Amino acid sequence: MGTIFTRIINHEIPATFVWRDEQCVAFLSINPLAHGHTLIVPIEEIDHWVDAPPPLVAHLFEVTHVIGSALEGAFDPARVGVIIAGYEVPHAHIHVVPTNDMSQLNFANAAGEVDHSSLESAASSIRQALRANGHLDHVVD
Repeated sequence: MGTIFTRIINHEIPATFVWRDEQCVAFLSINPLAHGHTLIVPIEEIDHWVDAPPPLVAHLFEVTHVIGSALEGAFDPARVGVIIAGYEVPHAHIHVVPTNDMSQLNFANAAGEVDHSSLESAASSIRQALRANGHLDHVVD
């Protein structure tokens, strides 16, 4: 059995996706640090991001940049933070978080749960910003 992220990628577990390409997906965190908190996850199961091949790492950060720009357009945060922790799930992933202060980058402040309508609202705003930025091919509705 794969990781929980593999099960999400394979649609065995529901998630709120905003991006999918041949190498990775992006979906909203169910324990967000802030409204719009998005995870960038490689399709290939790799536990530690430093073990990923350099071209995949480059692609993940390219998508992180695209999603970060969309978060700026969608939510107008002071900054978009990026975290690679790797302790929660043994499948590499990048947290992309729209923030207005440093406290929003603390996992102790993560929401214990979030309403599905809030996730869909954030996803809709992100998808709209992705489309406005010309990223039509990989947006997931």
